[in-house]
Amino acid sequence: MEAQEENIVRIGALALNFLVDDAGATVFECTIPPSARVPAPHAHRDVDETLYGLDGVLTVTIDGVQRLLHPGEALFIPRGSVHHHDNPHEAGTRFLAVLTPGSIGRGYFDAIAEVINAPGKPDMDRVKDVMRHHGLVPD
Repeated sequence: MEAQEENIVRIGALALNFLVDDAGATVFECTIPPSARVPAPHAHRDVDETLYGLDGVLTVTIDGVQRLLHPGEALFIPRGSVHHHDNPHEAGTRFLAVLTPGSIGRGYFDAIAEVINAPGKPDMDRVKDVMRHHGLVPD
């Protein structure tokens, strides 16, 4: 099934296809091209995150421990754990992210996209303000 353009948020080279945006859970499919800029290390104050690999290999660092997420594998990131996603590999990667509860929803990603996609270098102080406002803790 092809994604509907209105469900996609583009943050730099990343594409997030929102499948569920609800108070109970936020679910999106994320595509990261090789060597794309990715979010800085951060933690979620009140939200757990589960990742499920769909295509390619995603490098995920959780509390300083680096793991590889392959298709068909899952990783759990408990609230409060500092984590970071990266794709240093030669091929793109695609994974499903489930955030529970859904308090970090599409509104957060739309706000971050507005800052990151603005002309010029992103204002990192503004990025951190948006993160904090939505319950993320920049590392």
